[in-house]
Amino acid sequence: MSDDNSGALPRAVAARALDQVLTHGRNLDSALADSGLNSLSDRDRPLAGALAYGAARTHLRNSYIIDALVDRSFRNRDSVVVALLSVGLFALQESRRPDYAVVSATVGAATKVGKPKMKGVVNAILRRFLRERDELMPKVEQNLTAHWQHPEWMIELIRNDWPEDWQGILNAGNKQAPMWLRLNTNRIDRAQWLKNFAGPAEAGPDALATAVKLSEPTAVSNLPGFMDGDCSVQDVASQAAAGILAPEPGMRVLDACAAPGGKATHLLEFCPGVDELVALDVSEKRLVRVQENLDRLGLKASVVCGDAGAPDKWWDGQMFDRILIDAPCSATGVIRRHPDIRFLRQPHDIAALAKQQLALLRTLWPTLKPGGRMLYATCSVLRAENEQVIADFLGNCENAIELSPDLGMLEAAEVSTHGVQLLPGRIDNDGFYYALIEKQAAP
Repeated sequence: MSDDNSGALPRAVAARALDQVLTHGRNLDSALADSGLNSLSDRDRPLAGALAYGAARTHLRNSYIIDALVDRSFRNRDSVVVALLSVGLFALQESRRPDYAVVSATVGAATKVGKPKMKGVVNAILRRFLRERDELMPKVEQNLTAHWQHPEWMIELIRNDWPEDWQGILNAGNKQAPMWLRLNTNRIDRAQWLKNFAGPAEAGPDALATAVKLSEPTAVSNLPGFMDGDCSVQDVASQAAAGILAPEPGMRVLDACAAPGGKATHLLEFCPGVDELVALDVSEKRLVRVQENLDRLGLKASVVCGDAGAPDKWWDGQMFDRILIDAPCSATGVIRRHPDIRFLRQPHDIAALAKQQLALLRTLWPTLKPGGRMLYATCSVLRAENEQVIADFLGNCENAIELSPDLGMLEAAEVSTHGVQLLPGRIDNDGFYYALIEKQAAP
């Protein structure tokens, strides 16, 4: 695609991608790729991504507005028009472009999404919004899902689990995530890296000397030493895992759900003397990314394709001193990074995920040495996936004892009955849960 001075092309790409998320349950990143993102110009590509992510983040609000401005619902075959209107409404409310330019570009995008006959409808709805915005927005704020921009079932679960913190959790999910970096302090210390970086950045918590937060996201090509292995992109909450699991020289370590490799590579940086790290994942395609990260950082691991829930298919019988289970979960703690989670997750998923999480703990427990430690982690804020799973596991495992995670990020942490919950946003972090369990040796 060529440059488009009107801005219609990036809006069309964003609308097609959002429509794929809403109507077909597609992942937003893959939907963007299939909607023509990579064929846009260098100037338009970031705009399309920002519009798609912004519209996904605000779509529940935008959808309420659209319903209030139309006399009858759109037909299913015009779902991409609803997505385009959501892109336009997001831009009208949160971009810095003049209103007339946003309306013009959005109307122009109707043709590019294959709906030229709907240009008048798009124009009329957006202009009506501008006329009626002052009286409409108070109504939006009174609607639960429109105001909090999360599905009602998710709001209720979070409110029940965190009655004192639910509003902060939801607000954090509605903000754009910062860019956190993990430094390899074996190669460079934080003060020196900050001095080398040309842009604005700040050090993370004192307890995590590896963490740096950038004021503005940037291409990895702009990061000093990125290709040499000095730094990686990883949220500050995720960086806590290596220090909690704390592998020691000579140990054998399993990262049971390793892709894309952030925690696996951090474990190797944390303890270069690890005897072997097995990076396991069920997806061969995602393991390619793990190997790429290992190669860039100059690290070695045994990369294995296999199902963590079926060790008999891949385990060689040698027991592990440390096991990390970064379990599949609802991802309710990282909605700010993945706004499509609002639409991809459904209420019935939570019980199914909890069952899978508990099964992983039970299945991998026999592969852990007596005296060894297992770290259970999720990027969820829901108790059903976190402390309840650990409670169920401990209740039926006589040789397991829970340890207190060594966690210095106290500003973000809430100590639960079992484990520690990092609530999102407190230090501009993702939401994460950790529980550390040790296997007792036989008497």
